[in-house]
Amino acid sequence: MKLQGLAALLLACALTAVPLQAHAAPVTMPAGVTQDDLKPDFPQPYIVKKGDTLWDIAAHFFKDPEKWMKIWERNLYISNPDLIYPGNQIWFNPEQKATGGLSTVRPRPEIVIKPVEHLEPKIDPSVLLTALARQDFIQPDAIKGVGHIVNSSDQRINYGANDHLYLKFDTSPSEGEVFDVFRTGDPVKDPRTGKLVGYLINDLGQVEVSTHEGDIYRGVVLTSFEEMSRGDRLKPAHVVSTRIVPEYPQQPLSGEVMYLRNDAAEAGQHQIIGINLGLRDHLRAGTVLSIHRAGRLVNDPVTGKQVRLPEEKIGEIIVLVPQQDASIALVTESTNPINVGDTVRNQARP
Repeated sequence: MKLQGLAALLLACALTAVPLQAHAAPVTMPAGVTQDDLKPDFPQPYIVKKGDTLWDIAAHFFKDPEKWMKIWERNLYISNPDLIYPGNQIWFNPEQKATGGLSTVRPRPEIVIKPVEHLEPKIDPSVLLTALARQDFIQPDAIKGVGHIVNSSDQRINYGANDHLYLKFDTSPSEGEVFDVFRTGDPVKDPRTGKLVGYLINDLGQVEVSTHEGDIYRGVVLTSFEEMSRGDRLKPAHVVSTRIVPEYPQQPLSGEVMYLRNDAAEAGQHQIIGINLGLRDHLRAGTVLSIHRAGRLVNDPVTGKQVRLPEEKIGEIIVLVPQQDASIALVTESTNPINVGDTVRNQARP
């Protein structure tokens, strides 16, 4: 039997919908259609696809598609097969003889209202790891650390990864304990008050303590960013976490850029800076702040008097390591070079 006059099922795509069950008009199951005519274990429902024909749908349920065509003809609620759209769900239950066994679910449009979500920009973990592992800032009273490198097992002057060292500590460490090796850099002063707030330090790598004899401990270099030397200081290893969630402070904050990494003249995106805001100002790892450049003094061409132009936002930073009176931060965005003395403010949530 050829299917003539049966159009291909619909040409349009269904909208996002909440399905509504259509109710079939009661009809009589055609004679000769039994459970044995159905394919075994066919999945339901059948989802109408673009380009489907009635034959395709019948072949999904029946061993002989011609059988189901008789049922389709008796189900008057499907008034026009050409108007069955992609996305319709077709069901067949031979036990429901009163309804012909056939039912369909038609998608209907639905408006879904959800609150606006703010998605924070991702921060590259590799940038954070590099920033946190190589540069640090310590309080003035911690400048001596908790120990230092005495020498090496082979009497070399400079050391790197896997080298064996002799160490000395102020207090006894535990076997297997890990320490950062650091070298003191320049003192950092608050640009407004001139107060010493800490020292820049360069992290050179890490050592793990093993055995000891008397007050001399053995250790092995686990990682090395730069060559270590006799006299380099030790401090408890800090755990570098990249799970920093951006946070926008509500309280008014105002500070300044205190220093730029490597004593640079300017800083830009993905560079480390120091600011004179810290734990005392309720900063934490993840606090987002903005950097502003003071407006220039210019001559008004009409009045001839000097006027100050408005300050302009030139970048954004995220705090990595807050301390009592200062913090290390990463520049996440910059439109102009950042300099010591530029203003740091709380950043309104976008």
